[in-house]
Amino acid sequence: MLVVADAPLSDVVRLTLNHGVYTCETTARIAEARQLERELKPHLLIVDIDLVEGDASELIGGVIGGRPIPTIVLTERGDLKTKLRAFEQGADDFITVPVSPEELVARTLALMRRTYGSAVPFVPVINVGGLELDLLNQHAKSGSSVLHLTAIEQALLYLLASNPGKTLDREVILDALWGADYVAESNLVDRHVRNLRVKLKNNWRRPRFIATVPGKGYRFLASVP
Repeated sequence: MLVVADAPLSDVVRLTLNHGVYTCETTARIAEARQLERELKPHLLIVDIDLVEGDASELIGGVIGGRPIPTIVLTERGDLKTKLRAFEQGADDFITVPVSPEELVARTLALMRRTYGSAVPFVPVINVGGLELDLLNQHAKSGSSVLHLTAIEQALLYLLASNPGKTLDREVILDALWGADYVAESNLVDRHVRNLRVKLKNNWRRPRFIATVPGKGYRFLASVP
Protein backbone atom coordinates (compact mmCIF):
# COMPACT_ATOMS: atom_id res chain seq x y z
CA MET A 1 0.00 0.00 0.00
CA LEU A 2 1.27 3.42 -0.98
CA VAL A 3 0.36 6.54 1.02
CA VAL A 4 1.70 9.54 -0.90
CA ALA A 5 0.11 12.92 -1.63
CA ASP A 6 2.56 14.14 -4.27
CA ALA A 7 1.12 12.85 -7.55
CA PRO A 8 4.37 12.62 -9.59
CA LEU A 9 6.11 10.79 -6.73
CA SER A 10 3.16 8.44 -6.29
CA ASP A 11 3.03 7.65 -10.01
CA VAL A 12 6.75 6.95 -10.36
CA VAL A 13 6.71 4.69 -7.28
CA ARG A 14 3.77 2.74 -8.72
CA LEU A 15 5.54 2.28 -12.05
CA THR A 16 8.79 1.27 -10.38
CA LEU A 17 7.05 -1.34 -8.22
CA ASN A 18 5.99 -3.12 -11.41
CA HIS A 19 9.51 -4.56 -11.32
CA GLY A 20 8.50 -6.53 -8.25
CA VAL A 21 5.13 -7.95 -9.36
CA TYR A 22 3.18 -6.03 -6.73
CA THR A 23 -0.47 -5.07 -6.64
CA CYS A 24 -0.41 -1.50 -5.37
CA GLU A 25 -3.23 0.48 -3.79
CA THR A 26 -2.66 4.21 -3.42
CA THR A 27 -4.17 6.92 -1.26
CA ALA A 28 -3.23 10.40 -0.11
CA ARG A 29 -5.48 10.41 2.97
CA ILE A 30 -4.72 8.92 6.37
CA ALA A 31 -8.31 7.87 7.11
CA GLU A 32 -8.55 6.00 3.81
CA ALA A 33 -5.17 4.40 4.46
CA ARG A 34 -6.45 2.97 7.74
CA GLN A 35 -9.53 1.60 6.00
CA LEU A 36 -7.40 0.01 3.28
CA GLU A 37 -5.18 -1.54 5.95
CA ARG A 38 -8.19 -3.27 7.50
CA GLU A 39 -9.66 -4.38 4.18
CA LEU A 40 -6.54 -5.39 2.24
CA LYS A 41 -4.11 -6.44 4.98
CA PRO A 42 -1.14 -5.19 2.93
CA HIS A 43 2.20 -6.99 2.89
CA LEU A 44 4.07 -3.67 2.64
CA LEU A 45 3.44 -0.02 3.48
CA ILE A 46 5.27 2.83 1.76
CA VAL A 47 4.32 6.10 3.42
CA ASP A 48 5.30 9.69 2.71
CA ILE A 49 5.47 11.37 6.12
CA ASP A 50 5.46 14.80 4.46
CA LEU A 51 1.70 14.60 3.85
CA VAL A 52 0.08 18.00 4.30
CA GLU A 53 -3.14 16.52 5.67
CA GLY A 54 -2.58 15.09 9.15
CA ASP A 55 0.40 13.29 10.64
CA ALA A 56 1.21 10.37 8.35
CA SER A 57 3.83 9.10 10.79
CA GLU A 58 0.97 7.71 12.90
CA LEU A 59 0.59 5.01 10.24
CA ILE A 60 4.07 3.68 11.07
CA GLY A 61 4.12 0.66 13.35
CA GLY A 62 0.73 -0.66 12.31
CA VAL A 63 -0.16 -4.28 13.06
CA ILE A 64 -2.36 -6.51 10.90
CA GLY A 65 -3.36 -10.00 12.01
CA GLY A 66 -0.87 -9.93 14.85
CA ARG A 67 2.08 -9.02 12.64
CA PRO A 68 3.73 -5.62 12.11
CA ILE A 69 3.32 -4.18 8.62
CA PRO A 70 6.75 -3.81 6.97
CA THR A 71 7.11 -0.09 6.39
CA ILE A 72 9.31 2.11 4.22
CA VAL A 73 9.23 5.83 5.01
CA LEU A 74 9.62 8.46 2.29
CA THR A 75 10.44 12.06 3.15
CA GLU A 76 12.29 15.11 1.89
CA ARG A 77 13.75 15.52 5.39
CA GLY A 78 17.00 13.61 5.71
CA ASP A 79 18.07 14.86 9.13
CA LEU A 80 19.01 12.45 11.91
CA LYS A 81 16.13 13.51 14.17
CA THR A 82 13.53 12.62 11.54
CA LYS A 83 15.21 9.27 10.82
CA LEU A 84 15.46 8.30 14.49
CA ARG A 85 11.82 9.21 15.11
CA ALA A 86 10.68 7.10 12.15
CA PHE A 87 12.69 4.08 13.30
CA GLU A 88 11.48 4.50 16.90
CA GLN A 89 7.89 4.43 15.63
CA GLY A 90 8.53 1.15 13.84
CA ALA A 91 9.77 1.99 10.34
CA ASP A 92 11.90 -0.72 8.73
CA ASP A 93 13.60 1.50 6.17
CA PHE A 94 13.94 5.17 5.33
CA ILE A 95 14.41 6.74 1.89
CA THR A 96 15.07 10.42 1.33
CA VAL A 97 13.18 11.97 -1.60
CA PRO A 98 14.03 12.33 -4.45
CA VAL A 99 14.51 8.59 -4.76
CA SER A 100 15.98 6.72 -7.70
CA PRO A 101 13.96 3.83 -9.17
CA GLU A 102 16.79 1.35 -8.66
CA GLU A 103 17.18 2.25 -4.97
CA LEU A 104 13.45 1.92 -4.35
CA VAL A 105 13.32 -1.51 -6.00
CA ALA A 106 16.41 -2.77 -4.16
CA ARG A 107 15.19 -1.64 -0.74
CA THR A 108 11.67 -2.95 -1.32
CA LEU A 109 12.88 -6.38 -2.42
CA ALA A 110 15.31 -6.57 0.51
CA LEU A 111 12.64 -5.69 3.07
CA MET A 112 10.15 -8.18 1.64
CA ARG A 113 12.80 -10.91 1.70
CA ARG A 114 13.78 -10.13 5.31
CA THR A 115 10.16 -10.09 6.41
CA TYR A 116 8.72 -13.09 4.63
CA GLY A 117 11.83 -15.25 4.34
CA SER A 118 11.69 -15.90 0.62
CA ALA A 119 12.77 -14.09 -2.51
CA VAL A 120 10.23 -11.79 -4.14
CA PRO A 121 10.14 -12.10 -7.94
CA PHE A 122 12.13 -9.36 -9.66
CA VAL A 123 11.15 -8.34 -13.19
CA PRO A 124 14.14 -6.47 -14.64
CA VAL A 125 12.33 -5.32 -17.79
CA ILE A 126 8.93 -3.64 -18.04
CA ASN A 127 7.18 -2.30 -21.14
CA VAL A 128 5.89 1.27 -21.18
CA GLY A 129 4.56 3.17 -24.18
CA GLY A 130 6.53 1.24 -26.79
CA LEU A 131 9.73 1.16 -24.74
CA GLU A 132 11.33 -1.67 -22.80
CA LEU A 133 12.81 -0.29 -19.59
CA ASP A 134 15.63 -2.42 -18.18
CA LEU A 135 16.23 -1.21 -14.64
CA LEU A 136 19.00 -3.70 -13.85
CA ASN A 137 21.21 -2.77 -16.80
CA GLN A 138 20.12 0.89 -16.88
CA HIS A 139 19.01 0.99 -20.47
CA ALA A 140 15.90 1.28 -22.59
CA LYS A 141 15.08 -0.57 -25.78
CA SER A 142 13.14 0.86 -28.69
CA GLY A 143 12.65 -1.75 -31.38
CA SER A 144 16.07 -3.31 -31.91
CA SER A 145 17.98 -0.30 -30.54
CA VAL A 146 19.44 -0.55 -27.04
CA LEU A 147 19.79 2.87 -25.42
CA HIS A 148 22.24 3.22 -22.54
CA LEU A 149 21.07 5.78 -19.99
CA THR A 150 22.69 7.77 -17.22
CA ALA A 151 21.12 7.58 -13.76
CA ILE A 152 19.42 10.96 -14.25
CA GLU A 153 18.17 10.02 -17.72
CA GLN A 154 16.72 6.80 -16.34
CA ALA A 155 14.99 8.62 -13.48
CA LEU A 156 13.67 11.24 -15.92
CA LEU A 157 12.31 8.57 -18.24
CA TYR A 158 10.58 6.77 -15.36
CA LEU A 159 9.05 10.05 -14.18
CA LEU A 160 7.68 10.93 -17.62
CA ALA A 161 6.59 7.37 -18.44
CA SER A 162 4.72 7.05 -15.15
CA ASN A 163 2.56 10.02 -16.19
CA PRO A 164 1.49 9.12 -19.75
CA GLY A 165 -0.48 11.88 -21.42
CA LYS A 166 0.08 14.30 -18.54
CA THR A 167 2.05 17.52 -18.93
CA LEU A 168 4.78 17.89 -16.30
CA ASP A 169 6.16 21.39 -15.97
CA ARG A 170 9.85 22.05 -15.44
CA GLU A 171 9.45 22.83 -11.73
CA VAL A 172 7.71 19.51 -11.10
CA ILE A 173 10.46 17.63 -12.94
CA LEU A 174 13.17 19.58 -11.12
CA ASP A 175 11.64 18.87 -7.70
CA ALA A 176 11.06 15.18 -8.49
CA LEU A 177 14.61 14.51 -9.69
CA TRP A 178 16.78 16.94 -7.75
CA GLY A 179 14.65 17.95 -4.76
CA ALA A 180 12.73 21.09 -3.85
CA ASP A 181 15.78 22.83 -2.37
CA TYR A 182 18.05 22.27 -5.37
CA VAL A 183 19.24 25.49 -7.00
CA ALA A 184 19.77 24.80 -10.68
CA GLU A 185 20.59 26.70 -13.82
CA SER A 186 17.51 27.61 -15.83
CA ASN A 187 18.03 25.07 -18.62
CA LEU A 188 18.91 22.01 -16.51
CA VAL A 189 15.65 20.16 -17.19
CA ASP A 190 15.62 21.10 -20.88
CA ARG A 191 19.19 19.90 -21.29
CA HIS A 192 18.49 16.47 -19.82
CA VAL A 193 15.28 16.11 -21.81
CA ARG A 194 17.22 17.00 -24.96
CA ASN A 195 19.90 14.39 -24.18
CA LEU A 196 17.25 11.75 -23.52
CA ARG A 197 15.48 12.60 -26.77
CA VAL A 198 18.71 12.18 -28.72
CA LYS A 199 19.14 8.67 -27.32
CA LEU A 200 15.48 7.83 -27.99
CA LYS A 201 15.81 9.25 -31.53
CA ASN A 202 12.87 11.44 -30.60
CA ASN A 203 12.46 14.38 -33.02
CA TRP A 204 10.75 17.23 -31.19
CA ARG A 205 8.87 18.19 -34.36
CA ARG A 206 7.40 14.69 -34.72
CA PRO A 207 7.78 13.21 -31.23
CA ARG A 208 7.50 9.47 -30.66
CA PHE A 209 7.89 9.41 -26.90
CA ILE A 210 8.39 12.88 -25.40
CA ALA A 211 6.38 15.86 -26.61
CA THR A 212 7.03 19.50 -25.75
CA VAL A 213 4.02 21.47 -24.53
CA PRO A 214 4.97 25.08 -25.36
CA GLY A 215 5.10 27.33 -22.33
CA LYS A 216 4.27 24.45 -19.98
CA GLY A 217 6.63 21.48 -20.01
CA TYR A 218 6.86 17.93 -21.34
CA ARG A 219 4.46 15.04 -21.88
CA PHE A 220 5.14 11.34 -22.37
CA LEU A 221 3.11 9.94 -25.24
CA ALA A 222 1.05 6.99 -24.09
CA SER A 223 1.41 5.16 -27.39
CA VAL A 224 3.78 5.26 -30.31
CA PRO A 225 2.20 6.64 -33.52
